[in-house]
Amino acid sequence: MNLSEIHTVPKIPAPIRLQEYGVGIFIAASTKSALKKALKKNLIMVNGIIATTATLIHGGEQIELYIPKGDSTKRKLVFPLKVLFEDDHLAVIHKPAGILVSGNSFKTMAKALEQNIRKSNLPDATIPQPVHRLDYATTGILLVGKTSSSIRALNKLFEEKEVKKIYYAITIGEMNPRGKITTEIDGKKSESKYTISKTVPSKKFGKLNLVKLKPKTGRRHQLRKHLSGIGNPILGDAAYGIENLILKGKGLYLHAYSLNFIHPFTNKKVSFKDEFPQRFKKIFIPKNNNHHF
Repeated sequence: MNLSEIHTVPKIPAPIRLQEYGVGIFIAASTKSALKKALKKNLIMVNGIIATTATLIHGGEQIELYIPKGDSTKRKLVFPLKVLFEDDHLAVIHKPAGILVSGNSFKTMAKALEQNIRKSNLPDATIPQPVHRLDYATTGILLVGKTSSSIRALNKLFEEKEVKKIYYAITIGEMNPRGKITTEIDGKKSESKYTISKTVPSKKFGKLNLVKLKPKTGRRHQLRKHLSGIGNPILGDAAYGIENLILKGKGLYLHAYSLNFIHPFTNKKVSFKDEFPQRFKKIFIPKNNNHHF
């Protein structure tokens, strides 16, 4: 076993379980699930004693993460990201298409964050961590916590649905100007509201719609499944599109446009936007009104 990383706990207001406090403090176990796995494998020690999921943190402890020999990677990811906003608590990043937010892949947003974001000056500064997910093919705004307390607070805001999210998609076909979709996903309640912002004629698809989307719940592939379910799949969606009406090789036309919430540490209302990708603009702000679809 090799000692991989050490973290010294600053003064904290109240005792907290290690499996909650420890999310994001180690590069090699940055997510909640990775931390639990490390605890189950007895890879974490607190003040020299093997920690468990029941271990309480009071402040001042030294936490050590060990990794089995041969598990460390020598390759370092180099991936520049566009930072839309950051303070000592959180950062807002543009996620490009074609990259996972987190996971075991070598190239993920989570692994690229540390090289793109300034280290927080606060005592519980930690490895920056995304606090929600976007699909591999989706572009747009991603919220990141920079301290242990911020990661916990932002996760809580998402759990309590206090973060208002707006997406935009380009959909295919005739559809009502606005609507609410409540079809269950994987047996769970789900809700998405939509409003058409603009429609253009298309030789191949009949009509293309720029649609503003407000998901109330956050099921996996919710917006893609909901729009496909009403017969208006998202342009470029190979998984949920209509046969013979799938645009190939251009990616998925789904963009996470904005986030609105009360900043958990300044208590001010904040609003962040990530402008439309160029490929959206090519369809809805075409030169000489001549688009290719």
